Amino acid sequence: MVIFAYLGAVIGAGFASGQEVVQFFVSYGDGGLWGALAATLLFGLSGALLMHRAHYFKISRYQALFSTIMGHRMSLAVDAGLGLFLFLGISTMFSASGAVFYEHLYLPKNGGIMAAYLVVAAFLLWGKRGLVFSYNILVPLKIVLLMGVAGWVAFGPASPDDSSAVLTYVYPESRYWMLSCVLYVAYNFSLAMVVLTEYQSIGSRENSIKGAWWGGVLLGMLVLLTYLALSKHLPAVLHYEVPMLYVAGQVSITAKHVYTLVLWMGIITTAIANTYGFAQRFSAFTGLNYRLCLILCMTMALPLSMKSFSQLVGYIYPLFGLLGLLILGALWLGAGKDMGRDLYYNVMKQIVGQGGKR
Repeated sequence: MVIFAYLGAVIGAGFASGQEVVQFFVSYGDGGLWGALAATLLFGLSGALLMHRAHYFKISRYQALFSTIMGHRMSLAVDAGLGLFLFLGISTMFSASGAVFYEHLYLPKNGGIMAAYLVVAAFLLWGKRGLVFSYNILVPLKIVLLMGVAGWVAFGPASPDDSSAVLTYVYPESRYWMLSCVLYVAYNFSLAMVVLTEYQSIGSRENSIKGAWWGGVLLGMLVLLTYLALSKHLPAVLHYEVPMLYVAGQVSITAKHVYTLVLWMGIITTAIANTYGFAQRFSAFTGLNYRLCLILCMTMALPLSMKSFSQLVGYIYPLFGLLGLLILGALWLGAGKDMGRDLYYNVMKQIVGQGGKR
């Protein structure tokens, strides 16, 4: 259960589009490969440490976890930052819908943006059931199809044109692959921890830690698989807002059509989650009716959604990766202190016990 919560929280439209993997891994060449392997380890360890700390303090709400690892005042500032990211995420997902319509359905970008706007409104005016329904149905399907398309391209035969393109492409600033990897894990994990913390009260400590570890490892494997698939189509994928759709088109036109539909559904589910979370916060803060806040939030997100999807990913996600670094650093430091304290007391018990026997 924790495994799928981890996967569902991280594998949003940005991941499924391939744009995140291109910007954080593929653009760094061979360094991106090492970055994908490092991300696998970081996702697994960070998830396990999170569940360890949640069970250690019996915490099932992420706000309480923030307070535990960084203090009350700092946690309020970080929580506000996450709220801002939710709002910017609405604009990013609307922009992604526009990119899919324009690049791969050959329809106006504004039409794609408004289609996403209307569908998200329809689901969320229906209530929380729309949020739950969209995630339970669409996330597993999206993951399976992503693995199928990426795996086929990654391990299938490459054309001569693809091979020569990779050899002649020059990777800019490839020495910063580790920084890019850490930023990627940090901003994704800062959102995943909001979901994972809720599972503290559901499962046992051992199963939660194991589930988070294996969920993180699977995430890293998906990053690696997508990296290999996209790298085979350099530099062409750098010119697409939604590069995984280009890659799917190399398999077959049917695969592209299917992936277009599933990706758009993935965009919608991500937009639904971001919109629901921000509208709830906005309603609680202003005291206004939730449905009114819902429409206001989506409407305020429209102007920014007219920007390029790849530009929004390139600017917004690394920025909030810095916020994620603060959260991740505090988590690792706090977990290290917990383990050090436990080790100290265990050693002292052994020393005292041996002294008593004498």
